Amino acid sequence: MKSNSSKFYGYGKQTIEQEDIETVVEVLKGDWLTQGPYVKKFEDALSEKFEAKYASAVANGTAALHLTALALEWKKDDIVITTPMTFLASANCILYAGATPDFVDIDPISYTIDIEKLENRILNYKKEGLKVKAIVAVDYAGHPCDWKNLRKIANKYDIQLVSDNCHALGAKLDGDIGYANKYADVTVMSFHPVKHITSGEGGAVLTNNYDIFEKINLLKTHGITKNEQYLSRNEGPWYYEMVELGFNYRITDIQCALGASQLKKLDGFVQKRNEIADFYNENFSDDNRFICPHVANNVRHAYHLYPLQIKFEELGVSKREFFAKMKKDRIGPQVHYIPVHLQPYYQKHFGFKKGDFPVSESFYHNEVSIPMYPSLENDDLCHIVDAIKKVGKS
Repeated sequence: MKSNSSKFYGYGKQTIEQEDIETVVEVLKGDWLTQGPYVKKFEDALSEKFEAKYASAVANGTAALHLTALALEWKKDDIVITTPMTFLASANCILYAGATPDFVDIDPISYTIDIEKLENRILNYKKEGLKVKAIVAVDYAGHPCDWKNLRKIANKYDIQLVSDNCHALGAKLDGDIGYANKYADVTVMSFHPVKHITSGEGGAVLTNNYDIFEKINLLKTHGITKNEQYLSRNEGPWYYEMVELGFNYRITDIQCALGASQLKKLDGFVQKRNEIADFYNENFSDDNRFICPHVANNVRHAYHLYPLQIKFEELGVSKREFFAKMKKDRIGPQVHYIPVHLQPYYQKHFGFKKGDFPVSESFYHNEVSIPMYPSLENDDLCHIVDAIKKVGKS
């Protein structure tokens, strides 16, 4: 397995094709660059694809999380639980709303939130006379959480349920691509360039609840409305009122044109990612220095990431040394993630400490996200696998 290529392999990369470029150029030549017809086209396409009644496209995934927190009316003294094995935005949105964040460790097999530990945490709060307001469950790397049991828990304890679906566009649970909107009150998506489809930057909030949808649309555009049912008075067709303190979290027609074009190719992108994962599984699973990600029988993994766990002690190098050797072989892996509770801000302000969530911490110690994007060819994959496997032999 050798490659003569001189190109660099990052952990993720967008796939932009001629059709995408032509769609964006069409918008650039038109009358609308922002707040035009392509925003609605993209939103309608998202609703149809992911089986949600409503979709609101926004500036990015973080904005989508922030708006969700506000639309669900999280506030001071509300407790919101998420996983420590996620990007900071999944937890930071709790802080943006003024609520209190807490974490539940991950399941060691799926790397998603541990259902049994989650219910125990809720019950512990209940014994203290406290109630959990919401759960933000993250489909880590593209593997869906145990959404059926999450919904049961949410119903049992009257808790809001948010799907952080940013890693899992195109994943399926029991054959259903719309599983997130089936089980969660709100679904949040991201279209960053390393995700399955991209709009450059961009995100979306999907829901089957009209009131939540309306609140998102209001808050993403400064809290301003021209809707007569919300106005205190109406002085004419130009008249608007700011009825909430909102934000400029709008997305452009340029971005939505790209997003709409990319969405048509999502299934093909996810299929290619699964083929790449199959190649990695075949080449790493027979080597006890590596642990490949597990996929549940009722799941189609979306593989935003391929989180390879490496037993560095058996490989004979440190994680830092591994990264240095990868750089020499033109490979740029990444780590997803440093557990949120280990970040200085969360330790300083909320008292979290090392040892609080041992499964996440152990996973972080071992995890390396290796290149995963649709344009990788067989020679590229051979080069990546060879480079990783030879590290301990040099």
